Amino acid sequence: MLDRSEPADCVVCCCTLTNKILMVVFMVLLIFAILFGNVVTLAVVLGTKHFHTPQGYLKASLAVADLAVGIFVVPLSVYAEVSLMVTDSTPEWASYNSQATSFHPCNVIGPIFAGCTLVSITTIFLLTIERSIAVLRPLHKDSVITRRRTTILIIVSWVGSFFLAVSPMVFSNEIALEYNSCSRMCNYALGTISEFRSQAWNILLLFPVFDFTLLGGTVVINVISLSTIRQQSKRRKQLAESDPGAKQRASKPTFSDIKAAKTIGTLTLAFTASFTPIAVFVVGNVLGNQWCNFSFFAFWILATNSCWNVIIYSVRDQRFRLRAHNFLVPSLRKNATKT
Repeated sequence: MLDRSEPADCVVCCCTLTNKILMVVFMVLLIFAILFGNVVTLAVVLGTKHFHTPQGYLKASLAVADLAVGIFVVPLSVYAEVSLMVTDSTPEWASYNSQATSFHPCNVIGPIFAGCTLVSITTIFLLTIERSIAVLRPLHKDSVITRRRTTILIIVSWVGSFFLAVSPMVFSNEIALEYNSCSRMCNYALGTISEFRSQAWNILLLFPVFDFTLLGGTVVINVISLSTIRQQSKRRKQLAESDPGAKQRASKPTFSDIKAAKTIGTLTLAFTASFTPIAVFVVGNVLGNQWCNFSFFAFWILATNSCWNVIIYSVRDQRFRLRAHNFLVPSLRKNATKT
């Protein structure tokens, strides 16, 4: 989102040849981590009947959004940086923003990254709603949360997120996309028009406002769900001491529902931690700060979030961990099918 009329400082990742090589190696490893982790997630969710649930559908949607980052977003950065090292110059399209050329790769890659980020946030929000209903209203869970409703919400989430991702270019002629020399990624930027810049920045501020509104709501709902789980645990313990039969008669969320709620809470914390630097950077840009080095770390911390989810599932969900292990080790999978 940097204005190209101001020269960018030397980014810490790219000041020396060694740093450039390490950066490209990091990007390539990140691609493999994103592809591997999310392919495993999709294989487990789609290939296991136990995960054919509304929660499983949402996790599959989240994995597809993360996969898109590994397939489209990061490889373009690798191509641009390798070209810079080999030819000592960036590709021609990387020297201009999207308003200066008839076709610019960032016109596609930029909205994909923004759209997938928004899809991830809305999906985590929907996962939190789904788990809160399972915890707070366990008897109504199956009637309220259906696979059909979840599928509709996923479609709305994708359409709305990508509409918001392209809206800066649709509603403002002065906002363009560029391959940013600081973040080493396709970002929104000011175009060639110099008037009404405050209006353009206000449009870009919609991203952090929307994201933090959803993330804030997600955190509040998670706090309520986890507090309810704690209260129910204390209540069941008291009932067990006074009347052993009352514990079995009381309606309560299952152990898997409680475990899943804690997993979604962990996802929320991870995504909030990875997105916060981006929000700080956008606000800082609007206030006139360039923060070249900070922008690199902010955008790539967010990109690495695309490979965290499978790690969180594996640590928090024993069934997912077992299925993933069986998927990765063919001999175990054959033994499991025989039994």
